[in-house]
Amino acid sequence: MQIAVIGREDCSAEEYEAAETIGYLIAGNHETVCCGGLGGVMEAACRGAKEGGGRTVGILPDTGEGNPYLDVVIRTGMGHARNVVLVNSADAVIAVGGGYGTLSEIAVSLKTDKPVFGLSTWKIEGVFVCATPEEAVILAVRAVRLSRPSRSPRDPGGPS
Repeated sequence: MQIAVIGREDCSAEEYEAAETIGYLIAGNHETVCCGGLGGVMEAACRGAKEGGGRTVGILPDTGEGNPYLDVVIRTGMGHARNVVLVNSADAVIAVGGGYGTLSEIAVSLKTDKPVFGLSTWKIEGVFVCATPEEAVILAVRAVRLSRPSRSPRDPGGPS
């Protein structure tokens, strides 16, 4: 399962700390953090995931290297259009703060029926408002696990 963590590159110290906790908790649930690959909220989520022993994927808007906590770097050269690639690569989305780029990712998420969990972000119908990073991760993980079939070795999840 892949959970996108979205938010500003120029985030506040509180948003950075929340995103770092979110990344750590996602890793603790044995899931992958996906993000836009840059600094701020994206870097914090990756940093937390790495501290928690998790895996990170950055879907970059350009052809750069991204933040230092990325395991997988996808260089799109697509600018803001990469937001669609990021959302479509995720099973759920957690928004932390955010500006207009975050707003566009939320809109694409809702349009494509991806569950969105928000922490101090845009107040939009369809975004589940969370009070803590822990609540955001618990709800995101639960939503995805309930919506996906089992992929255990005994049940490959495909048609029989």
